[in-house]
Amino acid sequence: MNYPNFVKIIDVGARDGLQNEKQTVPSDVKIELINGLIDAGVRKLEATSFVSPKWVPQMADNDAVLNGIVKRDDVVYSVLTPNMKGFDAALAHRDQFANYEVVIFGSASEAFSQKNINCSIAESIERFAPVAYAAKAHGIKVRGVISCTIGCPYEGEIHPDKVAYVTEKLVAIGAEHIGIADTIGVGTPIKVQKALDAALRYIDIDNISGHFHDTYGQALSNTLAALQMGVWQFDTSVAGLGGCPYAKGATGNVATEDVVYLLHGMGIETGIDLDKLVDVGQKISAFLGRQNGSKVATAILNKRKALTVSE
Repeated sequence: MNYPNFVKIIDVGARDGLQNEKQTVPSDVKIELINGLIDAGVRKLEATSFVSPKWVPQMADNDAVLNGIVKRDDVVYSVLTPNMKGFDAALAHRDQFANYEVVIFGSASEAFSQKNINCSIAESIERFAPVAYAAKAHGIKVRGVISCTIGCPYEGEIHPDKVAYVTEKLVAIGAEHIGIADTIGVGTPIKVQKALDAALRYIDIDNISGHFHDTYGQALSNTLAALQMGVWQFDTSVAGLGGCPYAKGATGNVATEDVVYLLHGMGIETGIDLDKLVDVGQKISAFLGRQNGSKVATAILNKRKALTVSE
């Protein structure tokens, strides 16, 4: 089996991971989180989103976060811009970053699209098109993410042809990268491979990523299945932060620490310092007052504690 020699981790913790937190996370905590991820070696991350604070109040401090984080030329900073109003606000930060990227989210499920963004799949593509055109006109990269590619809380199982359809539409309007998301974490390896195969009809393997939630404990298995196909980019979330407000019971994204441990154990490079990453994840978990969602982080922290006691 030929696996990639290197995998690019796209940490989504600061945006996807925190957006649904009920308690307000101060800007300085978010900035410290992002800076910590970069210091640990993460070279692509979702920093914030430009959405209505009425719907996502946690992201209302997008300007403060982008102004406050460290700027490095070797890091790609992604921001979610679901419409032109959001894009126009995000554009104000264009000159701060050497590598700036906007993200648009479609869905492979009609019902989920209606629940999530109050429009059909076709209408969502029409809404995203001017964002993609404007981004490219300003030299900003466009990443498209497709939610519910395996299953939907309202429709049930999603046929791969729907994934192919949305991929084709997003690529047609200018998306240069497509993320295949198992939003509610119901995927298993063969189903994930079928969804990826469907997307690969319209996008190259070098421009596709996996985004797996761990609701049923399958995220690492699905990551391995994607690796076997040659996929080398994955969305993960430090400490397993995140969830989905429109899918009851859906837990967070796969923990960055767990994926990095898996990859390093396979001899695959990531450029990430796992010990530093564990510290970052534990710090945000402590702030949120919750147990760290990473099994690897928990094991490493327990090992550190045991060594300290023995000394």
